[in-house]
Amino acid sequence: MSANDQPKKMTFRDAVREGIRDAMTKDPRVFLMGEDVGNYGGCFAVSRGLLAEFGAERIRDTPLAESAFVGAGIGAALGGMRPIVEIMTCNFSLLALDQIMNTAASLLHMSGGQFNVPLVIRMATGGGKQLAAQHSHSLEGWYAHIPGLKVLTPATLEDGFGMLATALTDPDPVLIFENQTLYNMEAEPLVNPGPVNITQARVHRDGRDVSLFTYGASLHKSLEAAAVLEKDGISVEVVDLRVLRPLDDATIMSSVSKTHRALIVDEGWRSGSISAEISARITEQAFYELDKPVQRLCSAEVPMPYAKHLEQAALPQVESIIAAIKNLVPSHG
Repeated sequence: MSANDQPKKMTFRDAVREGIRDAMTKDPRVFLMGEDVGNYGGCFAVSRGLLAEFGAERIRDTPLAESAFVGAGIGAALGGMRPIVEIMTCNFSLLALDQIMNTAASLLHMSGGQFNVPLVIRMATGGGKQLAAQHSHSLEGWYAHIPGLKVLTPATLEDGFGMLATALTDPDPVLIFENQTLYNMEAEPLVNPGPVNITQARVHRDGRDVSLFTYGASLHKSLEAAAVLEKDGISVEVVDLRVLRPLDDATIMSSVSKTHRALIVDEGWRSGSISAEISARITEQAFYELDKPVQRLCSAEVPMPYAKHLEQAALPQVESIIAAIKNLVPSHG
């Protein structure tokens, strides 16, 4: 078989684009708006080709004004549309935090249940692409603090496609954080993809010695680390959280009750992080199942460096995951 005859792989970027295309094809109320989503094809090339396919009414370029276009998305959702708002990176979502927290997340409550806001906001998150401090942080844990929102973190092609479909049927605002290092990730093309559950974590690898909870790009580092540790006789259960709000406590506690040890790998900063919340819940709900205290592996508490070697040092890596697991699990020598 020649190189040209090899089955074509699908990237995470392709899966997200196909999810948008599928949603727009099936529902005329769905449209995409954001910075550079039209002629430029998206800052991460996710929307490339969609302008020609769906036209400028449904693929809408916006000014560099996050508060304004997120507010416009909220208005469109209240008016019966199903907007997908793309924010270039999660750092810039802070410019729209007033709209997201004080309006989108709060309006159903403040209206006495009269007004839902069926809005989907997509944004790139995470470091590893040498985009420096203003483009590289992981703020999904911040948003998981806010009642009224759902916070999703797809890490697979299936979730990149299917989480959007489910989110667009939700009557309330949903935030989807796509780790920017995943866009070029390749896997086998999706076969008959469809909506996926956005309330449950997923066990990607069964294990008996320790539970490793993570999400986003760290899922793939964790699976790689687990494969290495298996050769040393350490069996790691790898759980993709997938949804940071609401957290799937049942899957988390079930895994801890099986392995009796837990490591949380989180690209967010350690202080006040989603890893701290998960650790607290394990302590509250499964304390007597633990053989050792819950451990956390997070990004260094610094603005993300630009220099590649410093950026890599600031992020959880396969080697640091392996070291953390070996510190948790008794020697199998």
